[in-house]
Amino acid sequence: MSADRDPFETTSGIPLAPVYEADDLAAPAFDPARDLGRPGAFPFTRGIHATMYRGKPWTMRQYAGFGTAEESNRRYKFLLASGQTGLSVAFDLPTQMGRDCDHPLARGEVGRTGVAISSIEDMHVLMDGIPLGEVSVSMTINATAATLLALTIAVADERGIPRGALSGTIQNDILKEYIARGTYIYPPGPSLRLCADTFAFCQTEVPRWNTISISGYHIREAGSDAVQEVAFTLADGIAYVDAARAAGLDVDAFAPRLSFFFNAHSNLLEEIAKFRAARRLWARIMHDRFGAKDPRSQMLRFHAQTAGSTLTAEQPLNNIVRTSIEALAAVLGGAQSLHTNGYDEALALPTEASARVALRTQQILADETGIANVVDPVGGAYAVEALTSEIEARATALIAEIDRRGGMLAAIEEGFPQREIERRAVEHQRAVEAGARVVVGVNRYEDAAHAAPPALHRLDPALEAAQIARLTAVRTKRDESKTRAALEALAQAARGTDNLVAPILAAVKTRATLGEIADVLRNIFGEYRSG
Repeated sequence: MSADRDPFETTSGIPLAPVYEADDLAAPAFDPARDLGRPGAFPFTRGIHATMYRGKPWTMRQYAGFGTAEESNRRYKFLLASGQTGLSVAFDLPTQMGRDCDHPLARGEVGRTGVAISSIEDMHVLMDGIPLGEVSVSMTINATAATLLALTIAVADERGIPRGALSGTIQNDILKEYIARGTYIYPPGPSLRLCADTFAFCQTEVPRWNTISISGYHIREAGSDAVQEVAFTLADGIAYVDAARAAGLDVDAFAPRLSFFFNAHSNLLEEIAKFRAARRLWARIMHDRFGAKDPRSQMLRFHAQTAGSTLTAEQPLNNIVRTSIEALAAVLGGAQSLHTNGYDEALALPTEASARVALRTQQILADETGIANVVDPVGGAYAVEALTSEIEARATALIAEIDRRGGMLAAIEEGFPQREIERRAVEHQRAVEAGARVVVGVNRYEDAAHAAPPALHRLDPALEAAQIARLTAVRTKRDESKTRAALEALAQAARGTDNLVAPILAAVKTRATLGEIADVLRNIFGEYRSG
């Protein structure tokens, strides 16, 4: 095979036959009744609902957040008015790392990669005019997930919205931060305690809330292939189920609220097969390994986002095509909700114009293509079924290797998944540089004359000062004695075994800040330092 064309294999290195026949399903043996079943029935290969998009379209949940709460609130209202059906909130790095906006380490980062949230007053502004009891809210937050959940509940309480009406998701997936992303605060043990405490609290207080979104997206963005994305994500899921059971929770009490988050890449057939394989493998893990009886505990419900790592700064309009193909893969793979990237995101945060095109991409798929009218339209296709079985087999073998190493927590501390992702990332980059993996506009079909970039989003530098001013006002006006008492109650709970979400909720209602809450836990749990 010459270096100037793609080899006949998927991006995960799975060889592709020139044509697939029924015989290709013989090894490994394929039993339609066992391995496919019906949509909405175990092992859910064909989708978690019997009617899928015929009954209800996927949720169009565009990820957004930047600057102050006011700026992000305006973008949310713009997207909802454009037809978005659920919110997806991006937070800036200080918020993710448990630092208030006036902390020295936050300087220059406030509002830069997402919205800055330091207190309940910020959350009130962020959700101003948003019907929290009607619109589901997804939040990409991990180390401080319990605090952001508490802030959302506190806003609903102060507005008189019943907690039972709230629906949404906190990512709350700290293990993938150690593997691929790096926005962790505490060591793994206390971090898993916070995850399990969130499961228990939501079970009774906000039963419609998804307590975790176990994320393969960032694992894939770090350079993994599709097989690793499935294996490492589900291995993280196994670790969370183990932690919750160790905390005394019954699997069928919390597992129905587990959700997942996957990347949608552009290798169309492999991506469709990846989603189907993940769904089938998780159903078998929950049934066989954990003895889950409730079918909802066996379902892998997932949000998908098109791949940021496939976007190019060169010829950025090409990214509209890439995103469309990736969104198609997610829909044909049975996603429950979807975010489509803006074509300019390799250069800056998306503008309103690019965000609208991204949303319209989903709407065209839903309303013009007809693919939502048939449940699992690719089911039974020889190539797709063969790839689904192959990805499941390879991911199963990788999970077995993680089990052999003592489970995902031990594997992370050893650096096993990190090394494997790095290896695949290097292999991919070398293939791109050699021309064996074509990236249009980058290593083939380049423009001789570089076109000027499109108009880009610019963050107003005055926003940081405005954010700090609101935080100062919160601290000035609050009852300091009540805040200090609430933070001490949180410290006492952290030193013991009590659930931590309730005291965090009590603290945010006294106007304790996100950074103050994180510092209480830092002082007790310590901070994690990799290596």
